[in-house]
Amino acid sequence: MNIERLEYLVEAAKTGSMSKAAQNLHVTISAISQSISSIEEEWGVTLLKRSRAGAVPTVEGEAIIKKAVELLQKYDELKKVAQGHSDTIEGRLRVATIPGPMFLLEKAVLDFKKQHSQVKVEIAEQGSQDIIDDVLNDKCDLGIIILFKNRLVKHLGLNFERLLKVRMVAATSLHSPLAFQKTITPEELIKQPVVLYNDDYVKWFMDEFQKKYGNVDILYTTNNRALISRACVNYLAVTLGLNYSFITEPLFAEDDTIILDLDLPQQSPVYLGVIHRKDRSPSVISRHFLERLKHDISDLQLMM
Repeated sequence: MNIERLEYLVEAAKTGSMSKAAQNLHVTISAISQSISSIEEEWGVTLLKRSRAGAVPTVEGEAIIKKAVELLQKYDELKKVAQGHSDTIEGRLRVATIPGPMFLLEKAVLDFKKQHSQVKVEIAEQGSQDIIDDVLNDKCDLGIIILFKNRLVKHLGLNFERLLKVRMVAATSLHSPLAFQKTITPEELIKQPVVLYNDDYVKWFMDEFQKKYGNVDILYTTNNRALISRACVNYLAVTLGLNYSFITEPLFAEDDTIILDLDLPQQSPVYLGVIHRKDRSPSVISRHFLERLKHDISDLQLMM
């Protein structure tokens, strides 16, 4: 018995026609017919009833063909595993990410390309909702987003795999009067000039914070990290962000950065993670890249 003969049998049963099966598999009708006859002879059972109207599984054939389908699926999984250990995989990887994790992705991509130079990698930096839409519409393979309590992506036909547990912190310059503190309370934050990175989660967090503790003096919101840095250094402003982002891409010189924990009770768990479509398994290329990314993130966790 070989896999090719099982493929012929399953295709003939699925199409209900020897000729259609031959057409779909790009072989002759004779090859299909002879393969199925040899299986029936080997196993001593009639699998298909042939007639001018087509080919219909017998009662015994239905049970056997069902098992053949399962076997072919397992065989396909086995091939994917084998290909996954090959250094010669080719194809395309499309990744969309929110701005914060770009440093992590950059390192992971460079390491990944050293091993798989034939893979074409495309990275887009977008907002979270655009990433969700692109993954759902098959415009990208993997999306890197922050998952928090009001974003339940599992209900959108997506799987979310946690990569890193993160938390919101404050950052300012060493010259700030807050520099000798380890934490900052809501009451203290309200009294400070604040600059924010234009990010979905930061916006959501600040909206929730102000509902609970009162208005914050937000100087501006921007995607320009240099503007945020200058406001903190020159005007002693405070900025908010997820803790990993200040480690991977510091706003200021290393010896001029103060990170303050937010003294907030019962912060909801927040995770950096990857999304992909629920109705299909990640490709070999995607799985390899995720392994590389998880390795780099495990190094980051030791620093946090």
